[in-house]
Amino acid sequence: MVKRHAEAPNQPPRAWVNRAEKDRMNRNSLLKSLIFALAVLLATSAFASNKSSINLQEAVQVNGQQLAAGNYQLRWEGSGSNVELSFLQGKKVVVKTAAKMVDLDHPAAYDAAVVDTSSRTISQLRFAGKKYALAIGGGEKAEATDSAGMK
Repeated sequence: MVKRHAEAPNQPPRAWVNRAEKDRMNRNSLLKSLIFALAVLLATSAFASNKSSINLQEAVQVNGQQLAAGNYQLRWEGSGSNVELSFLQGKKVVVKTAAKMVDLDHPAAYDAAVVDTSSRTISQLRFAGKKYALAIGGGEKAEATDSAGMK
């Protein structure tokens, strides 16, 4: 003879409890996945803002290092206003230098490299729609005397 336990009168049947528990676990799992995806998206967008590209129409210097005309990827790393700026062609770092994030009064209308006409040295990089620039070599208040186009 099989002995059955009587269920409590106010308890739902056992199968229903298991299904409800499964549904709750599925919702928790989905919520955790969504939170993780949002965190990855936010982290990716934060890193995405630390890169750009530049198309130099002529040779220039960056802190005394010669850069030939051509296309370069820009990447910068660091916290606060001091960053390390890299000019890359493909995966190769061509020039690495210290730079400083400086605030602009208004967002830049277009991407530009501020170049000193006498020394052909880049003193500042500006980015379209951004209210900051990267000052190179102490050129925090660089004047826009000549610009090499950025892509």
